[in-house]
Parts: sequence; C-alpha cells; structure tokens
Amino acid sequence: MKGVHFLISTLAILASATFLVSASDPSPLQDFCVALNDNKSAGGYFGANAVFVNGKFCKDPKLVNANDFFFSGLQNPRNTQNPLGSNVTTVNVDQIAGLNTLGISLTRIDFAPNGLNPPHTHPRASEFLVVLEGTLYVGFVTSNGDGNRLFTKVLNKGDVFVFPIGLIHFQLNVGHVNAVAFAGLSSQNPGVITIANAVFGSKPPINPDVLAKAFQVDDNVVDYLQKQLWYDNN
Repeated sequence: MKGVHFLISTLAILASATFLVSASDPSPLQDFCVALNDNKSAGGYFGANAVFVNGKFCKDPKLVNANDFFFSGLQNPRNTQNPLGSNVTTVNVDQIAGLNTLGISLTRIDFAPNGLNPPHTHPRASEFLVVLEGTLYVGFVTSNGDGNRLFTKVLNKGDVFVFPIGLIHFQLNVGHVNAVAFAGLSSQNPGVITIANAVFGSKPPINPDVLAKAFQVDDNVVDYLQKQLWYDNN
C-alpha cells in the first residue's frame, strides 16, 4: 500500500513539473521556422484567412534563403533629436523572419548627452545591456513583494548589466558625449511597455480619479499629464 501511495505521489510531482515546463516557450523541433509575415500566404496552408497564432507561421523550408536570417545597418547612429534624447532600433522577428521560434532579439540604443531610455518593462523577456560608447546610469526596480528595491549602476564602455524579465528598468546618459548600447533579449518578440506612455497616454484615457488616487495627487496634475504628448523612442 505504501508503494502505491509513493507511486501516486511521484506521478503527481512529475505531472506538476511537466506543467511548469510547458508554461515556457517550447524548444524548436526543426532547424528553423522562418516567419511568414503575410497571413494570406499562410492561408494557402490553413484556408483563405490564417488564424492568429502565438508566434508566426513557418515559411516552406525549401523557399528559405540567407536573407531570411540577415539585417543590415546597426552600425549607423540614429537620430536622437527628440524629447527623450534617445532612439531604440529594434531587431526582432518582424525585422529578421528567421528569428521565429528562436527566442532571441536585439536592440541598438542611441543616447544624446542627458538622453534617457525612460522607465519601461519587457513583459516577455529578460535583457542584458552592453555599453559600446559613453557612460550610462542604469537601474531596475523589483516587484512589490520584494519591497520595490532599486538596483542601479553606472556603466562605462564594455560594461554589461542585466534586467530581469518583467521588471521596470531605465538607462540615462550621464556623460557629456553621445552614448551607444546594444541589448540582447530572451524573446523573438519581447514587447515593451513605457510606463509614462501607458499610464498617462493610454487610448482612451484612464479615468483621472483612478490616477489621482493611485498617485495621491490632485486631479489637475493628472489632467496636465494626460494632455502631454508622450514620445515613443522605439
């Protein structure tokens, strides 16, 4: 009887482990799955109109070529003449179809002096940042359960910093010259939520009473913030 109970307990643990594993992105079951960006193309396989999937449909492997894994131009500085003084160039599955199912992507971030990549989060990816030029003040804030602790560091050329998945983080150029950084992310489509844009620039606007109580400020402050043009540097 004890043996039966042990077997049942073991199976329950294995079932739980299997559930936890399946909750993450599955590993590819083939060499590559180059994305089809046009659902009408996929419609040839799945009917007149392809359904939306978590990811993208695969291109016929026989039609794949080297350009499906290629992107050019990250050596060029980006224009940082905007209210934030920064510019993010994203290279994800929308730019390189061959990234589909591979779980990685890349960004280049250009900063003017005092330029800011404002507080934001990537809901589907952790990030590591490497500074190529300049000096950046970077940091992230932990979740409520951890007390919203702030971790910061000043990074110089060649330094690397990691931002855990889903946590709010930022980068500020504290040098007197332009700065450049590259970031690798653990998703083909990490997503980005810029905090100020999402809270004060949502469409339609969040009820001002909600924001006034949440931020413990006067309604006039919320009204002012909601009327601003929140710039997107991505």
